[in-house]
Amino acid sequence: MDFVAGDAPDWLSSEHMTGTSIMAVEFNGGVVIGADSRTTTGSYIANRVTDKLTRITDRIYCCRSGSAADTQAIADYVKYYLDLHSIELGERPSVHSAASVFQQLCYGNRENLMAGIIVAGWDRKLGGQVYTIPLGGMCLRQPFSIGGSGSTYIFGHVDATFKLGMTQAECEDFVKGALALAMARDGSSGGVVRIATITESGVERKTFVGDQIPKFWEG
Repeated sequence: MDFVAGDAPDWLSSEHMTGTSIMAVEFNGGVVIGADSRTTTGSYIANRVTDKLTRITDRIYCCRSGSAADTQAIADYVKYYLDLHSIELGERPSVHSAASVFQQLCYGNRENLMAGIIVAGWDRKLGGQVYTIPLGGMCLRQPFSIGGSGSTYIFGHVDATFKLGMTQAECEDFVKGALALAMARDGSSGGVVRIATITESGVERKTFVGDQIPKFWEG
């Protein structure tokens, strides 16, 4: 099919965006991370089952929002650097080290990248940690973090619902419910809900589909 200049649909020229709902929360003993699974190209849904929970080390993961190509490239670079770092140290790298490498790459290339990252994981020194690296390359540790286009719909919900000292099960329900709310309101978020719980023992992943995703009133 031939298109007149200016009449072509936006998905023919738009880049892949993970644009998106991501989240992470600390608890005593680890972290819970989560994300939706929709990838868009303009207004076209390019992939409805994208895995946005990206492994960096066996105890550190990142959640990606923004340009799919940019965020995946950064994650690959950080994984490479941390693999070398762990060989030099003879032990697993810290979560803060991973966040620092992400921050340096995002800040140093802030004019060319569209990448919002949440880095979360567990290490022996500080336990579970969540670091937010938004567009521009700032890095901040927070007890919980939300990101992506869907996050704009749930700031009030997470502020009202979050409380310090939640158990692992409470954190998992908190993440699942918040992401379900974001997916219900944000047209760029959708698909399934993926969560991962990272502790000293390892990583436990869960996927919620269909009726397993909490439903809310719809007028």
